[in-house]
Amino acid sequence: MTAPAPRKGNHSRRNRSSFVATAEAGDTTSDHASWQDVKPQALFLLAFMWGAYFLNYCDRQVVFSMFPALQADLHMSDQQLGLTGTVFCWIYALGCPIAGQLGDRFSKRKLVITSLIIWSLVTIATGFANSASTMLRLRGVMGISESLFMPTAIALTANSFSPKLRSRAIAVLTTAQIAGTVVGSWFGGWMADLGHWRDAFFILGAVGLVYAVPYFLFLMRIHEEPVTDLTAQRNRLKRSASGSQRLAVMTLIRIPTFLMLCTVFPIFLFGLWLLYGWLPTFLHDKFSLNQSAAAFNATLFLQGSTAVGLLGGGFLADYLYQFTKASRLWLLTITLLFCAPCLHFLGNSDTLMMTRIASAAFGLFSGLLIGNIFPAAFEVVPAETRASAVGILNLCGGLVSGCAMLFGGLWKSTLGIDRLLTITAVGYALAGVLLIVVIKRLFPRDFAVQEHGSEASQG
Repeated sequence: MTAPAPRKGNHSRRNRSSFVATAEAGDTTSDHASWQDVKPQALFLLAFMWGAYFLNYCDRQVVFSMFPALQADLHMSDQQLGLTGTVFCWIYALGCPIAGQLGDRFSKRKLVITSLIIWSLVTIATGFANSASTMLRLRGVMGISESLFMPTAIALTANSFSPKLRSRAIAVLTTAQIAGTVVGSWFGGWMADLGHWRDAFFILGAVGLVYAVPYFLFLMRIHEEPVTDLTAQRNRLKRSASGSQRLAVMTLIRIPTFLMLCTVFPIFLFGLWLLYGWLPTFLHDKFSLNQSAAAFNATLFLQGSTAVGLLGGGFLADYLYQFTKASRLWLLTITLLFCAPCLHFLGNSDTLMMTRIASAAFGLFSGLLIGNIFPAAFEVVPAETRASAVGILNLCGGLVSGCAMLFGGLWKSTLGIDRLLTITAVGYALAGVLLIVVIKRLFPRDFAVQEHGSEASQG
């Protein structure tokens, strides 16, 4: 099946000599799909998005592995170090819904390129920070610039693949988050140990600016029509023809399953960002590791197994989709229920080896959720609101993620990171039970409404 002809107007201008970066949906009646059904342009798009997403996480995570150096050079307190994550997450979260709305209304290509250029410049500027206040202000600007990227990048990638391949495509893209976290954290810790933490920001920012050139040239040759089946296309055109120009959020808040995802996702991200932000320092203090060794142990086992969970979860979700349309939600449930004990043992193991095992187990199960949270939401939201859906999920998740970083700094010396991880584990278990209720009670109706385009059923 080929992409529908673009409407006249702005779309025709964007189509000048461009090729279509969308996959062949093939036989929409089949339950099977493979990468052979995907157009090469869609795979190139995925590869370019992967590179940008990798740099996105390198630049945001590099700071967390150099906390001792920042304490020494900028005289930052534990609370201020926690705020490096909190300020970023909160501003990033507030910017994501706005970015999602922009991505649903304007060119996604231009938004992701603009975001890359701005955050690369901010990364370079961070290397010149000479005080805690300057560092925190730059982290806030970083949050604004990076918020433009993820909602539009996820939506643009999802639009290029059919529903039966979507989890795998998003899973592959999200491995860039894993690789970026590992490389950024290790690189930051290594440069800090050498006494050159500022150069880490200069180098990463420069790489981003260089990458923006081929990224721009490629994206300017594509358009953004989503791959879907004929029924979904007709439903989308009906909604557009009906003159519904309301804000996407007004549609999304009427979908109970989506609202429950907006509740569960932040709980998951609280634990994840507690580890992202404070695990290197926790290992540094508990096992007397240097900065690069602490960063290595905090990222390699956690992120390496997350990559396995991501890719395996993407393939598993797409396979199980043949048997149950709630396959992605079931994998989210498994994540929360199995990650709960891993969090507890990660913070309370007596040896570095046991901590590594708990970290790897947490990463393996967390990968199932990271690769499927957005495809799960796409099952129940209209195609034209996907960028906004990602933005709202990131808003909810980012606000709570910032609290994780802040509480880690405030309670590090009193409650302790180990006890905070145990409390978070209880929250994970409760969220898993909530998702089971969602699958049984809410999802069937919301999926049917989206599948048949019956907006009247939502009223």
